[in-house]
Amino acid sequence: MFQPFRLENYLSDNEQNVEYNFSESGVHPMTLAELLDMGGIEVASLGETLMDYPEVRGDLALREKIAALYPGAGAENVLVTVGASEANHLVASTLLEPGDAVAAMQPGYPQLSGNALNRGIEVRPIPLVEDDGWALDLDALSQAVAANTRLISIINPNNPTGHILSPAERAAVIAAADAVGAWIIADEVYAGTERGEAPATPTFWGDYERVIAINSMSKAYGLPGLRTGWLVAPVDLVGDLWRRHEYATISATMLGNKLANVALDPDVRPKLTARARRLINQGFDVLMRELSAQEGIYSVVPPQASAMCVVRYDLPIDARAFVDRLVAEQSTLVVPGDCFGLNRHFRFSSALAEDYLVEGIARINRLVGDVQEQAPTAAERG
Repeated sequence: MFQPFRLENYLSDNEQNVEYNFSESGVHPMTLAELLDMGGIEVASLGETLMDYPEVRGDLALREKIAALYPGAGAENVLVTVGASEANHLVASTLLEPGDAVAAMQPGYPQLSGNALNRGIEVRPIPLVEDDGWALDLDALSQAVAANTRLISIINPNNPTGHILSPAERAAVIAAADAVGAWIIADEVYAGTERGEAPATPTFWGDYERVIAINSMSKAYGLPGLRTGWLVAPVDLVGDLWRRHEYATISATMLGNKLANVALDPDVRPKLTARARRLINQGFDVLMRELSAQEGIYSVVPPQASAMCVVRYDLPIDARAFVDRLVAEQSTLVVPGDCFGLNRHFRFSSALAEDYLVEGIARINRLVGDVQEQAPTAAERG
C-alpha cells in the first residue's frame, strides 16, 4: 500500500496559509538579483539564454565544478538532478530489488526510506540518541545491517537534528557497509552549514568504494527555487542512474543548470556559504534567547550544523495537535515531530531575519501559555 510522504504532505497543506513559516529546512532564500550580483553578472544577460533542454546529465561546466568538490571525481561521476529529491528517487529505483533491506538514520529526512517502503523494501532504523547529543547508536547500527542490507542511508549533517557524524561514527558506518557489500547513500545537503567556526563536514566520497554522495543548491546555498541537485557515484552506476533519470524528468532545467554554474564558481561559492553560516549562527542565538521566555518548557540539543534544530517541549499535548493548533490559532508553522518519529518535539528553522524570528517565536510562546492554562491540574486529574 502506498505510503504518503507525511512530512511534505503536511507542509504542502499548510505552508502557503500561514503568516510565519519556520518549517523550511534551508537558510533564507536569496533573490536572483543577489545571486547575479555575487557573480558579477548582469540580469539582462539571462535574456540571451536559449530556453531549450540542457544536456540531459547536466551541463558539462557545471558537472566539472561539482566534481571539483569531491576528491578524485570527474565530470563523468556526476549526474545533475531535479533537486536532491530526484537523486534519492533514482537511487531507490536503480539499486533496490525485492528482498533487499535499507538501514536508515532515525530521525532523518524520510524521503529515501519512504521510496524504499513504497517498493516493498524493509527499512531498519539506526537511532540517533537525543540524551547522547543525537549521537549514532553504534550497537543499533550493527543490528540494523544484515546480509540483505543493500543501502545504508546517511544524512550528514543530519536533518532534523543537525548532528555531524564523528570520525568513529563514520568509521563504524563504513565498516558495517563493507561487511555486507552495502552502498552508503550520503545525503550531504547540509555540508557547509556548520555552526561557529567548525570546518565544513567532509564528504563520504572517496572513503569507501560503494558511496553515492547527494547534494543540492537548496540548503547550504539558499537557492531552493532552482530545483537543482546532483549525485556523485562510480561511473558504471552513473550510467544506470542516468537511464532512470531519462524516465523520471529527462533533465533538470536550463536556467537551473546555468544559475547553479554561477553559484558554484570558486569566487561565488564561498560567499554563499559565508552568508549561510552568518544566518545560521545569528538565528540559533535568537531562537534560544526567545525560547527562554517560557522557562522550563523547552529543551534543545544545539545542532552542530544546519539551519534548524529539534525542540522538545514539556506540555501535555502531542506534537501533531500542538502544531495543528499553532497553525489554526497563531498562523505559524513548524514541523511536527511525529513526521520524524518524535513525539512532543517540533523542528524549527531559524536561519531567518531576527524580527521575523522574534514575532514568530512569540506566537509559539503564546500557544504554550494557552496550553498551560488549559491543562488540568493534578487535583483535577484525580
